[in-house]
Amino acid sequence: MTTHSLEALRTRAAAIVRDNDRGAYTVPTKGLYPFQWNWDSCLTALGQRHSDERRAFLEIETLFAHQWPDGMVPHIVFHTPDDSYFPGPDVWRTGRPTPTSGITQPPVAGLVLRRLVETAADQAFAEEKARALLPKIAAWHRWFHAMRDPAGSGLVAILHPWESGRDNSIDWDDALARVPTEGVEPYVRRDTQHVDAAERPHKAEYDRYLWLVQRFRDLGWDNRLLHDASPFQVVDPAINAILVRSDEDVAHLAERFGDKALAEEAQARAARARAAFDGLWSADLRQYLPFDRVAGQLIASPSVGGLLPLLAGLGNAEKRAAMRDRIRTLRTHVRYGVPTHDPTDPRFEAKRYWRGPCWLIINYLLADGLDRCGFAADAAAVRADSLALVENGFAEYYDPLTGEGLGGGNFTWTAAILIETLATSAAA
Repeated sequence: MTTHSLEALRTRAAAIVRDNDRGAYTVPTKGLYPFQWNWDSCLTALGQRHSDERRAFLEIETLFAHQWPDGMVPHIVFHTPDDSYFPGPDVWRTGRPTPTSGITQPPVAGLVLRRLVETAADQAFAEEKARALLPKIAAWHRWFHAMRDPAGSGLVAILHPWESGRDNSIDWDDALARVPTEGVEPYVRRDTQHVDAAERPHKAEYDRYLWLVQRFRDLGWDNRLLHDASPFQVVDPAINAILVRSDEDVAHLAERFGDKALAEEAQARAARARAAFDGLWSADLRQYLPFDRVAGQLIASPSVGGLLPLLAGLGNAEKRAAMRDRIRTLRTHVRYGVPTHDPTDPRFEAKRYWRGPCWLIINYLLADGLDRCGFAADAAAVRADSLALVENGFAEYYDPLTGEGLGGGNFTWTAAILIETLATSAAA
């Protein structure tokens, strides 16, 4: 790809991020996702920082302004009314001053905050903002372990597939099948009015998503009750790896700012999680797997979620090399990497939401992890896949066999991660 074409992509990406900017937060895309999403915003800040550091910090500040008193950061903040998305605040009914959902998303804020601080041109400004945000991020991490690991195993569970950020992953099929559908209130989906239904979850899955929302709502969104009341309790290696990485980045910033107690607390959480991670390893599949707490067993689903522990440098050298080799193998089965599920698995679907398509944000996290673990050439190959994909437009996700853009168009985090990827590649 020529320098001219790369600059054209960067220019287009910056225009998309600006177009989806609502002043203090960005929407993922118009119509399909008209509100502020948790990990979308944090990852979007990585791209925003290259043109406006202050705007990047504001993105995260706006999200954390809606943190719950118990420490949870919701996965959606409904800043303004908009009936183009379902389920909206009338379904969640969380009772917050600004309506929010009642579940969370992957805690990438800690690793993003560290990157914003370490790369800031205005260090004084960045440190001022980070000092205010750091205790809020630490409170969120504390909430994860208190509310989603009540037995103190060291690893947290998700209680709804949406909390994983990989909503419709094959990883959740068996556990989700246990969720009943009786009593689900009548509803009209909005996603399939914007996107081809062949690219979205089936109705049977949506019924179960909504049953869980109604169950938690009936419990008054009391997080002290939700874990044990949920028929869906899954320890996701991806979200736990992100939490370990973010806790270690919180500890790093806390040490930098002279907060020894906070640093030690975050380091202790990360250490407990690291010690527990071996229980998720599959010697047969050569990667980490989710654990179904209700069934008491690992879930045999070879998805990209079990490779994201590279992001935190988890496992010994042999396991890290095995995950690298899995990424290499996955890339040999497709034209564009990295597919979110193993293409040799009969359940793989190249076009359906999180059941096979490529996502630039996943490529970004994988490349970061590969670099961290000393696999620079593999990281560069994954970044090259991302650059090749966006030549087909700034889609929400992509068919790994053809490169076709899928889901929402002019997608904010795809554009933001492209900007960040170009900067990362240039610095390498």
